[in-house]
Parts: sequence; structure tokens; C-alpha cells
Amino acid sequence: MKVSPTIGNRIDSLDMLRGFALLGILIANMLSFHSPYFYIDALTYFGTPGDEESYKLINIFIETSFYPIFAMMFGYGLNMQYEKANANGVNFAPIMARRLAILMGFGLIHALFIWSGDVLFTYAIMGFIMIAAVRIPKKWLLWIASLVYLIPSLLFIGLIYVITMFDPNQLMEGFSDIQQIERAITAYGHGTYGEAFVFRISEWILFGLTGSFMGVFMILPLIMIGSAFSKMKLFERASEWKGRIAIVAILSLALGIFIKAWPYIDNTHTYYNTLIQQLIGGPILAIGYACVIILLCQLPIFITIFRPVSKAGRMSLTTYLMQSVIATLIFYSYGFGLYGKVDLATGTLIAVGIFAIQVIFAELWLMKFRMGPFEWIWRKGIYGRNMPKKEENGKVL
Repeated sequence: MKVSPTIGNRIDSLDMLRGFALLGILIANMLSFHSPYFYIDALTYFGTPGDEESYKLINIFIETSFYPIFAMMFGYGLNMQYEKANANGVNFAPIMARRLAILMGFGLIHALFIWSGDVLFTYAIMGFIMIAAVRIPKKWLLWIASLVYLIPSLLFIGLIYVITMFDPNQLMEGFSDIQQIERAITAYGHGTYGEAFVFRISEWILFGLTGSFMGVFMILPLIMIGSAFSKMKLFERASEWKGRIAIVAILSLALGIFIKAWPYIDNTHTYYNTLIQQLIGGPILAIGYACVIILLCQLPIFITIFRPVSKAGRMSLTTYLMQSVIATLIFYSYGFGLYGKVDLATGTLIAVGIFAIQVIFAELWLMKFRMGPFEWIWRKGIYGRNMPKKEENGKVL
């Protein structure tokens, strides 16, 4: 059985996919870094021809199609740690609980002091559920994940559709919260760090904390799917399964792009159309993207050219947190103060530029150190003075 190329005891293609997912996540997050995106109707707010076209491309090809990849990779890694603990005769639950508690701490600090759109807190909560769920056999895990995701999503879409049919005005489609838009611009575009901090807390309570509870239906199933793929050894057996992966890639890309582009094809941006686009089309397209990267990682030339991207994925916690630090310093008033002052194309180019710098940084950092700075803090918090240095055969833990 052929396996994917590895770095040490890490799966190279797994880190590569994490790296590309982080680029897509940054491009999507950039919308809320430089504008009051949580409160606007994007179709009217980004009304200039250039912004309208840029948003269309981001909305179809980027939004809601990269965070599912990262969530699945979180689940993949969690199951690998579970299997490693079993193989070494180590009690998995206590170590993972400490790991997740520290991740939750990172998430809280990130959400309250840097950017309210944090996902680490939600991942940590879902991870605690996964301490039990990871023990479920792979076939059952896939079925449970599918049902937990699809049933609430389809019921919600159906409910919104019925409400829209009976009273199209009840959902206030196209509504923008002018008061909150003004508050966001005042806090982030013109306010002090203290004023931004106060507004950030209110945002996180409204969106972040609420989103953490909704994560049971939106994030947890994706993590479970990733864990099931890990049990199937998807990355390790990618060369063996490349024919099937190619078929899934073609079908997922075609269906995902079609669903996500449908509101533009049909020219009806109803609330339920948007939900279908995000909740159904987003994850399907994510699977297509993931399959493409997995297949490309079977080509040595691809691995060679894009290996630095895998380095950014290898230190994904550091990469993710520093994206928020850098972006908020660029856009918020206590930094360069560009909030609300750049168009979407410029914002996207800034995102690509930030990621390119991070890739270079990761390459240089990992030449000297075996893990990223925040990964080291995380690991130190788990093990303290007894932090292990190497596994058997000299492989890094």
C-alpha cells in the first residue's frame, strides 16, 4: 500500500490541505476585517461594479467552502491522536481534555482581544463532544454526521421557504442594520482600542457565543466526517484510491459550484436560496477542493513547489491567530486605520499578501524550530515540564 509523502511523522498532504484552507478562510474573513460585514446586505452594500463582481466570485468560490475543510482536518487530526494514544497505551481523554481547554483559552483571548469572528472556541467545545464520539466506528460516524448536519439544515431551509411563501416581507430580506453598521465603523474605524474592545465583546456574545451552540449542527458533523475519513486512512491511502477521489472531485466541484452560483443564475437572492447556497453548496464544494488537493499531492512536483504552504498548515494555530493580528492592525483605527476604505479586490489582494508572508515566515521558522510559537505554548500547557521531545525512531511527537 502506497502512502502519501510525509514530513517526519506528519502527513504532508494533510498539512498542505490545511495551508490552502487557511488561505481561503483568510480571503473570506477579510470581508469582516475591513467592513461591517456582519450587519450588511452584501448585494447592496458592495454595489459598485468592481465590488459587485469581486463579491460574486468570493461568494461562489470562497465563502463557506474553506472552513468545512479546516473543520474536517481538525477531526482528522483528533482521530489520529486518539489512535496514537491507543497504540501507546495512553489514556486519551485526559490529555485531549487539557488540549481542548487550552484551545478554548486561545479562542477566548482571540475573540475578546483581537477579533470577534474566532472559531477556536467553537472547535474546542465540539472537541469535547468528540472525546466520546471519536470512539464510534467509521461507518456509523459518517451516518450520524450526515443526519446531524442535513436534518436540521433541510428543516430550517424548508421553514424559511414556507415563511417566505406566506409572507415575503416577514424576513426583511435585504435588510441592513444601519445602527450596528454605524457602531462598527465608529468602534473599529475611529475608536480607541478600549472602544473597539467593548464593541468586540458585544459582537462575540451575539455571534460567536451563539455560533458555538449552533456548532453542534454545523461544525460538529464536519469534524465527525473528518474523523471518519481518518479511520478510513483517506490521506494515507490516497494513491490507492485516486480513481475514486477523482470521481468525487469532479462531481463535488460541478454540483457545489452550480448550487453556489444558482442565486446568480436564477437572479433570485432569497433568504432560503442563500441558505441552500451556504449550508448545502458550501460543504459540497469544500469536498471537491479537498479532493483536488489530495490528488495534486500525489504529484512530486506539486509537493516540491507548494511545500512552503504545507509549512503554514503545519503551524496552523499560529497562522490562523496571526492572520487576525495582522489584519486588525491594518484595518482598525489603532493600527493603520483602513477600515471601510478599501474595495473588495484590494482586500483580497491584501489577504493573499498576508498569507504569502506567513508562508515565508513558516518556512524560515520551521528550519530552526520543530513547531510554531503558539503550537509550542499549546504543547507546553498540556505537558508542562514533562513535555515529550521525541517518539520512538526519532519522530517528533
